[in-house]
Amino acid sequence: MRWDSRLATAAPAGSSGLWLALKRGFRNRCPLCGEGRIFNGYLTVVPECAHCGAPLGRLRADDAPPYFTILLVGHLVVPWVLLVERRWMPPMWLHMAVWLPLFTVLCILVLRPIKGATVGWMARLGFLDDAAPRGS
Repeated sequence: MRWDSRLATAAPAGSSGLWLALKRGFRNRCPLCGEGRIFNGYLTVVPECAHCGAPLGRLRADDAPPYFTILLVGHLVVPWVLLVERRWMPPMWLHMAVWLPLFTVLCILVLRPIKGATVGWMARLGFLDDAAPRGS
């Protein structure tokens, strides 16, 4: 199967195309075919899908994945920080020694899947339509 820009926004039968693209991207799979990988390395998007040839390298997620990552991890960690502060009132150095490394590690673990989901979201929204060869 080769990539066709007309199929990039067409939803597969019996599924929500947006959720399928998000799930595939989250799992480091091409949001269009579900077979090829999105990343070459930690966060570098491959120039094109090895299976269907979709030009995934043209999808520039830029600042959206870090924003979503900080938003998600912040909402998971901050309630615990507040709970610990209210119950035990540890010194500030202990807060910093515990929460900053935890926040950093969680962000590093979550950033790649979120970037994959963002690439899937962009592909599903039709950002690849501009990548189609002209004159065909």
